[in-house]
Amino acid sequence: MTAAAAASPAAARWRDLRLRLVTALVLGPLVLACIWLGGAFFTALIALTVAGLAWEWVRMCGARVTTLPGVVVPVVVLAAAALAAGGLPVAGLLLLLPGAALAFGLARGSHPRFLALGVLYIGLAGVALLTLRHDPAVGRGNVIFLILVVWASDSAAYVAGRALGGAKLWPAVSPGKTWSGAAGGLAGAMAVGVLATWVAPGGAVGAALLAGGLGVLSQAGDLLESGIKRHFAVKDSSQLLPGHGGLLDRLDGLLACAPAAAGWALVVGLGEYLWR
Repeated sequence: MTAAAAASPAAARWRDLRLRLVTALVLGPLVLACIWLGGAFFTALIALTVAGLAWEWVRMCGARVTTLPGVVVPVVVLAAAALAAGGLPVAGLLLLLPGAALAFGLARGSHPRFLALGVLYIGLAGVALLTLRHDPAVGRGNVIFLILVVWASDSAAYVAGRALGGAKLWPAVSPGKTWSGAAGGLAGAMAVGVLATWVAPGGAVGAALLAGGLGVLSQAGDLLESGIKRHFAVKDSSQLLPGHGGLLDRLDGLLACAPAAAGWALVVGLGEYLWR
């Protein structure tokens, strides 16, 4: 075997890294700026994101966002987000249930259960993120913390899985994911939790456990989206993000973590950082 042939499998494992990095370097600062500025900027970011997620979801279900029943998904999730942005998150949450029921009732050959799930899956995350950022004292920090936990979990899992390989995590759902990647993702998330205590005082152990729990949810969201794509026999939800696939491919972990983070924010109370 030649040196070039021996090196090719290793090179293939990293072939999408450059494109992934370029996309992240372009979009990352824009997203962070919207989170930092908050207000209309963050609301616009969430509106565009949930609209894009709804388009991808409806498209996978074999429907269109411009006609019934597919149009129900973007309309309901955007309306719920608007209520949350206006300071009425409970009203936004209450809208999701009849919206999901409507999508289910109108769907015939367009996977009714999945259309209904899309309303809840995307809408709940949108309301949660807007509610988190709405806290005037700590909203910025809490959303950045959540984003960094998910990013660290995803990135560390990617690097550890590609570098170490090993036993598959759940090959029937996602053949590319390994236990080494899962362990790396957990370590990356917990590291963010510890680092957060340098910004605002808090117990390092508790912060690491919180971040680790969110990291596990992030990986579970990744597996859930992989299972959904496998059900619909698609590789990527779209090609909106070069190197990453679609918004659902990139944000699956955040969609799973955001409701949990918003729920924990209710537990710790208004004006408190999640890791305190």
